Amino acid sequence: MSWEIAGMSAICALGDTVADIHGALCSGRSGPAPLSAFDTSKYRAGAAYEVPDRVRPGVEEPLRATRWLVRVVREALVDAGLPEPEPGWPVLVGTTHRELRTAELWWRHDGVLSPADLHFASALRAAFGLYDVHTVASACAASLYGLGMATDLIALGAADTVVVAGTDSITESSFGGFDRIQFPPPDTIRAFDRSRRGMIMGEGAVAVVLRRGGTHPGRIHGRVRGVGMNCDASHPTAPDPAGIVRVIEEAHERASVAPDDIDLVIVHGSGTLQSDLAEAVALRDVFKAAEPGPLVTAVKGGMGHVSGGAGLLNVVVALAAIRTRTLPAISGLTDPIEEAQELRIVTGRPATGAFGTAQVHAVGMGGINAVAIVEGAAR
Repeated sequence: MSWEIAGMSAICALGDTVADIHGALCSGRSGPAPLSAFDTSKYRAGAAYEVPDRVRPGVEEPLRATRWLVRVVREALVDAGLPEPEPGWPVLVGTTHRELRTAELWWRHDGVLSPADLHFASALRAAFGLYDVHTVASACAASLYGLGMATDLIALGAADTVVVAGTDSITESSFGGFDRIQFPPPDTIRAFDRSRRGMIMGEGAVAVVLRRGGTHPGRIHGRVRGVGMNCDASHPTAPDPAGIVRVIEEAHERASVAPDDIDLVIVHGSGTLQSDLAEAVALRDVFKAAEPGPLVTAVKGGMGHVSGGAGLLNVVVALAAIRTRTLPAISGLTDPIEEAQELRIVTGRPATGAFGTAQVHAVGMGGINAVAIVEGAAR
């Protein structure tokens, strides 16, 4: 069976609509800006991919991740023609940090924190009456895990409509942690490049409304053919190529597709030494017999690593690429690693063509992997 994406919305450093984000990626906009969330004088790095929406520039605000979540869920529901949702529709929110930044501000006496603020349910109930809210906290793969769980809920008859979302704001504790282990700090994210030095944090939110195939009377953005998920636990931080191969194969099996059916791949592409290497090796193994093989790109060089929402952001960019027939290039890639040179990597300028089916990756630490197969809408 297939599942229809009836509505979608997103916000990140590049823009506050899916079309704007895709357009910015295709125009080559990339690179982080000076960080304004907190004092960076005690860190080596001083930049990140922030959402430029603070009421007072340079003054941090609590509950930004929640505010973005409410916004993108509202916009996705309106986009689907469902502005007044059924209260019992499940909502699956993928996140890495939840409201950790708000907790940091509270700890420093710079903000107020209620225990209810640590779960998104109270905000979504207040805004929409939605009460069946679940947080999915599977690292960088969280929102794609949410998408996979949503397809299961619909397939099992537990729901006909599920809202899937992801949201994260930049936290000082995580920023500081990455600052300690990435030396020298990266100036941008260069997926698959020999000169890559690591990941830079981004922030934002994304939401889609997923419905049982054939039940949505209006326009749809695309279909989810299948989602594969695994946790190979091969290593605490470094992804395992074999684990990524297995999750790709599971996604293909669930979607009833073969490697030759895939037109484009949006990889996790975090710009770290081990993750990029593992993804390149896995793609080389999966598509070694495909001719000519899919086009391969990554988008984090433009928007940063948006933590729990990264996988679902890749999905909406993939659907925008299919609709516009324009696939953005990998930002900052000039000297591909040897393992990626056999792939059809998009560099320099966007690739154009009649794309039909996309493969989307989310690769997290500890072997938490997810891959979604999506296709464009025929109507």
